[in-house]
Amino acid sequence: MPVKLRLQRHGKKGKPFYWIVAADSRSKRDGRFLEKLGTYNPNTNPAQIELNVDGAVQWLEKGAQPTDTTRTILSHEGVMLKKHLAGGVKKGALTEEQAEEKFQAWVTEKQAKIDAKKSDLQKAKDAEAAKAFAAEKAANEARIAAAAPVVEEATEDTAEETTEASNEEE
Repeated sequence: MPVKLRLQRHGKKGKPFYWIVAADSRSKRDGRFLEKLGTYNPNTNPAQIELNVDGAVQWLEKGAQPTDTTRTILSHEGVMLKKHLAGGVKKGALTEEQAEEKFQAWVTEKQAKIDAKKSDLQKAKDAEAAKAFAAEKAANEARIAAAAPVVEEATEDTAEETTEASNEEE
């Protein structure tokens, strides 16, 4: 039975949400699967990926073939690196501790990049909000400045009318 690691689509129209599954290649895209390995949500920036790394490595070692998109996701999460390191351990090039140390160093570096991207996105969002606030404040001040002469003229006219009316009453 040929096994594929692939995406199974969920979510509503225009808002896709995917499960990463190990499934028989003959089953339908959203049909039966052997094991759910994780989730992938492309609607957020950066995309949210939750993945059982060890389970994915086990399926790859058993011969499961990932689809193109799934391969990219697995590579992004370090599954392909962990499989590569596990092959080195089997051949005797590395010890289990060295392989785990290299993998954890890679994960730490990757997480730092993701955090940097999130902070850059937040800074850009804050700068955009500050720019919009400044533009709105300038527009409000311009509107108030344009309305002030009209109010002053109206108060002067009413003041003249009240003095004339008081003069007529006397």
